[in-house]
Amino acid sequence: MALNKPKIVVLGAGYGGLMTVTRLPKHIGTNDADITLVNKHNYHYETTWMHEASAGTLHHDRCRYQIKDVINESRVKFVQDTVKAIDVQNKKVTLSQGDIPYDYLVIGLGAVPETFGIKGLKEFAFPIANINTSRQLKDHIELQFATYNTEAEKRPDRLTIVVGGAGFTGIEFLGELANRKPELCRNYDIDESLVRIVCVEAAPTVLPGFDPELVDYAVQYLESKGVEFKIGTAVQECRADGVTVGKKDEEPEEIKSQTVVWAAGVRGHPIVEEAGFENMRGRVKVNPDLRAPGHDNVFILGDSSLFINEETERPYPPTAQIAMQQGETVAKNLGRLIKGGQLEEFKPDIKGTVASLGEHNAVGVVYGRKLKGTPASFMKKVIDNRSLFMIGGLGLTLKKGKFKFF
Repeated sequence: MALNKPKIVVLGAGYGGLMTVTRLPKHIGTNDADITLVNKHNYHYETTWMHEASAGTLHHDRCRYQIKDVINESRVKFVQDTVKAIDVQNKKVTLSQGDIPYDYLVIGLGAVPETFGIKGLKEFAFPIANINTSRQLKDHIELQFATYNTEAEKRPDRLTIVVGGAGFTGIEFLGELANRKPELCRNYDIDESLVRIVCVEAAPTVLPGFDPELVDYAVQYLESKGVEFKIGTAVQECRADGVTVGKKDEEPEEIKSQTVVWAAGVRGHPIVEEAGFENMRGRVKVNPDLRAPGHDNVFILGDSSLFINEETERPYPPTAQIAMQQGETVAKNLGRLIKGGQLEEFKPDIKGTVASLGEHNAVGVVYGRKLKGTPASFMKKVIDNRSLFMIGGLGLTLKKGKFKFF
């Protein structure tokens, strides 16, 4: 009996993967299946907090927790390794240290930065992607400030920070950076007026698709903190000494900068594309039950999945909120595949969306109600704490949660 237990392999300990493995034991018995979670690191990091770690307003250790602290190790085997390939024909996953077979596969490998083929971005821009890129960006910014007064020639490009992208990640990073600017200037004896923060967004508006009133509030607030916006303007090239930007049919402009931050979108993990799934920018348009078309034993969630909103006929944005809800559905459906029963269709329950503008300011829509300022910031922290509670319970929430509400 034990030899024939089906093997469930979950790739990635992001929001969706962790929700799957923490919920799975409720839906399958102890002897029903072997569950294995594979992740590159021994920790989960809060992707939605990386803008804070990148700006240096929240220590990177606050943004992560050990996987073993939240999984039931008697039910879930954790393998720390890097996924190299997925072989759906032979039902195995190739890791750095060998192959692992599966009967059921859950893919939650997350996203990688989308450079849209713009020259030099991959080589010279800093992404806001994970713990390590955030540490690198924070240290780099501090190095530029620390170096400014040590050189005979004071170089403005050291104090010029260009942020590509005015979506959620870009705006949230700008909010943290603008709030940290006075502290950086105090620490390194620099006049605040010498610091230039420029946001470049190719779309015709900041926070595309967001409520216009809240967009105006966010822009005015960030401009009051010294942020310059270049809207409807595309980054055309990135170099070691800055960027070339421009509007259509206008002369390009060069901005000299030692710090270019890229926050203008992501695509699904390339391993999903390489595995042969039909995809759009690394994201698979999944069936209503979250399985990959043509693969009844493979579920895909989070950034790797594309789930269409039937009302708008557009994909739902790949948010942490949706990934966690997908994880719950996948856990239920795996239980039904193994024990019998009809699979459940995934129905997103969007409770709201909030973008922070620094520690005590934000904009958002929660349960259909528009919020801005302190009330929105309060709700942002409630949302962050809720995700901790759902995965790790009260203990994790008290250890890692955000309780400085005002």
